[in-house]
Amino acid sequence: MQRKKADVDVVRDVLQQMLLARPDSTFIKSLAFQYEERGGLSKKQLEGLLQKAMKVAEIPEHKLATLEAIILKKPTRERAAASAPTAFFTKDETIGAIIDAILEKYPQHKQVLFLKAKYENNEILSPAEITDLKRLEKVLKK
Repeated sequence: MQRKKADVDVVRDVLQQMLLARPDSTFIKSLAFQYEERGGLSKKQLEGLLQKAMKVAEIPEHKLATLEAIILKKPTRERAAASAPTAFFTKDETIGAIIDAILEKYPQHKQVLFLKAKYENNEILSPAEITDLKRLEKVLKK
């Protein structure tokens, strides 16, 4: 972060005055530590600091106003709304109709019974299995 004037740091000044006013506050201590380590605070952390600083009478109003301006300058990041879950697998109704048609004529057909079990368990039928079903359907229509 580049500052216009290196000797003016409002956030650091507010943090130091808050540490003097509330030396037992772990929140202010953690903010001060993070500011020294990382060189900045997030928008939410700055908002929390501002809320605490507004309760302290020793902090000048111009420092609070500058801190508020810094907060307003920062972008607000919002999470996108959760998307509606989509089904991983959608049943192909034509395949189900083919299976039912074959099983009407031949209810004990083992391969078709196996494919019906896979279809009902929402397992994906391979292209070879689908072509076998269509072939069986054509044979039965004759």
